[in-house]
Amino acid sequence: MRLEPHDLLDTLPLDGVRVEHRPVRTRTGRPAEGLHATWILLDNPSQLNSYTTAMVKSVILAFRAASNDRRCVAVVFSAVGDRAFCTGGNTKEYAEYYAGRPEEYAQYMRLFNDMVTGILTCDKPVICRVNGMRVGGGQEIGMACDYSIAQDNARFGQAGPRHGSAPDGGSTDFLPLYVGIEHAMYSCTACELWSAHKAHRLGLLTSTVPALRDPEGRWVPNPLVWTDGSVDEYGRSRHGEPKTGADLDAGKAVLKRCTVDLALLDAEVDSLIGKLLDTFPGCLTKTIGSIRAHKRAHWDKNRESNRAWLALNMMTEANAGFRAFNEGDRDDREIDFAALRLRLAEGEKWSEELIRAVGPAAMRRAP
Repeated sequence: MRLEPHDLLDTLPLDGVRVEHRPVRTRTGRPAEGLHATWILLDNPSQLNSYTTAMVKSVILAFRAASNDRRCVAVVFSAVGDRAFCTGGNTKEYAEYYAGRPEEYAQYMRLFNDMVTGILTCDKPVICRVNGMRVGGGQEIGMACDYSIAQDNARFGQAGPRHGSAPDGGSTDFLPLYVGIEHAMYSCTACELWSAHKAHRLGLLTSTVPALRDPEGRWVPNPLVWTDGSVDEYGRSRHGEPKTGADLDAGKAVLKRCTVDLALLDAEVDSLIGKLLDTFPGCLTKTIGSIRAHKRAHWDKNRESNRAWLALNMMTEANAGFRAFNEGDRDDREIDFAALRLRLAEGEKWSEELIRAVGPAAMRRAP
């Protein structure tokens, strides 16, 4: 029987994104012949898998094709390498093209919004395989997924208010649903990164697995954070909190002895796919859609007004913040926040002179 195709394109013009079809097994281990999982992989490891405009377009097309794929059981959204799932938008592109061009950035944010919406409306369950840090916009597209399985060296968080933006590409919508208002408020404003263990403890992740192996082949939990369930002197859980002092030094020594192996991460993803495979597809899709509706209610309500604000912000704080990160030196990539606040309080207008005056030393020296 000839089935009517519903894809937008016959072939996918992918740029910076890989799409792979991988075999699946039932939860008892039996191969599911003729079925597969679609892996959508961000492929920009040299820039920590930050997404360019071209990559956003490719992700949109890849999710649409996977959603239409009758033989696809689930979508795995991940990235190349073991350092980063995604660190958000490509700062170099932001600084060199979009800074100071709000109309252009509004068009870019239309694409970004379509990417998030494409994840939230995919007709297949979507698993975020967190192979490394998930920060900024990477955190946002990760939270749009239905499940998140992470290797336990990954870190999670927002960076917007420290680099001239607001986490309005999904974090202000989704994070309170995952971890509650207080934790979401702190994460989005203080811009401190959480370990995978803390993210799991707070409800952000489905599961975590070790990714370090010592020379004897044994799996080692992240040695830089507490994983023993103990409490500090105030009775607060230390699970997932960073170690300090001698404990941190000992953890770093363990880290140096280990190698990264994502075999357990892949096995955990495959196990979840097997469980999803052994369900009625229509009932599964309806259940996922009903739970997604909580995220979509906030996303659909706010995305257009957030898009407009983020575009206009490219004239002021984003112009300063992204350029500082892009043009600054490795250890000096932020503006002088106190100086900026004081100059604005004294009535100074936004200008190129102001941006350079409060920028890092490399920006101030530039002709």
